[in-house]
Amino acid sequence: MNRNDQEFLIQKIRTQYTEKQHTALDELKELDAKVKRPAQVFACLFGSISAIIMGSGMSLVMTDIGSMLGMEETMIPGILIGVVGMLMAIVNYPIYKGILTARRKKYADKIIALSDKIMKD
Repeated sequence: MNRNDQEFLIQKIRTQYTEKQHTALDELKELDAKVKRPAQVFACLFGSISAIIMGSGMSLVMTDIGSMLGMEETMIPGILIGVVGMLMAIVNYPIYKGILTARRKKYADKIIALSDKIMKD
């Protein structure tokens, strides 16, 4: 290992043990995450739930799970449940965009002010 590689490795290890200074850029990144995270969490959870509901409807239609549950006719309920899950999946993105837009409006002044301050310095 040459001298430059050793110095790089030493510096990399050393930075793990030094206290990091909190900068305005770090604060800007935190604010940005604070804006986006709730919308992303909602979209993931709602999308997962809608996929499970849609899959349940498909399972009723295509397998014999309905007969194990005591249902004689599974086609109509399976299609209805699948369509409900599909509609939930379709509206997921507009709801996500609505949440994100509302949060951007809420935090826009803080983010603009902080980014102006960073760019001036």
